[in-house]
Amino acid sequence: METIDHHAAIRVLAAVRGHPFDRSAFAALFTDMAGISVTFVDQPAAALLMRPALVDAFDVLLLYDMPGIDFAAEQRASAIGPDAATREGITALLDRGIGVVALHHALAGWPGWEAFAEIIGGRFLYRPATLRGTARLDSGYRHQVHYTAEVAAPLHPVMAGLPATFDLTDELYLAEVFEEDVTPLLRARRAFVRDNFYSATAAIEGRMFSNDGWSHSPGSDAIGWVKKARRSPLVYLQPGDDDVTYTNPNYRRLVENALRWTASPEAHAWAAA
Repeated sequence: METIDHHAAIRVLAAVRGHPFDRSAFAALFTDMAGISVTFVDQPAAALLMRPALVDAFDVLLLYDMPGIDFAAEQRASAIGPDAATREGITALLDRGIGVVALHHALAGWPGWEAFAEIIGGRFLYRPATLRGTARLDSGYRHQVHYTAEVAAPLHPVMAGLPATFDLTDELYLAEVFEEDVTPLLRARRAFVRDNFYSATAAIEGRMFSNDGWSHSPGSDAIGWVKKARRSPLVYLQPGDDDVTYTNPNYRRLVENALRWTASPEAHAWAAA
């Protein structure tokens, strides 16, 4: 457990692990955020803390993790858990009300728990699965894509101080987005079609950068959104793969705004309404 503390009024628990990342570079993302304290806890220990009492110690739960996936199983990326206690704990925590900011690969978390996709507002699938009663193909990925991000909700507090468009170089997902249930904040000027992405199942089976035999339908270009997660305000931001993005000043502003807004009384009143 590591904490970055700037005599903070906003206390953040960051759940990490499950996907490779540069820990030092990610931690540096928060070093100049005045008034924000971030405590990092690795999964699976972080899941044990996701109970209603967490609200007494932290204002925001930051998800930069990918729990519930077994990459060492005979069928790689098999879904595991969560157990009933974890499901009940997370549900009760969200019912009590805590700010939630989910980043990048958190969209793939807990594939064995369909309700978690409803909490986040979508899902990245490593393997084909049934979601909302419909069979879905595995999701797509593409590393180091140069693209323009476009603000979709300029009046929302999470977008404060950001230009109408800005450039990013990051990994994009062709994933399941429940766009009818979220308010898009950010869109990517990029065609989210099969030819621009690679199959996640092919990658975990040893065929990196392949979309042979994979016929995924076009997907949403929303790469950031806000939604109610039961009685908790949640922001999901798809960017966040590596230090190229961590050091982008517009991305840093985006994450900081998300943390401050989800911790605010206004956000909590909105989520509870």
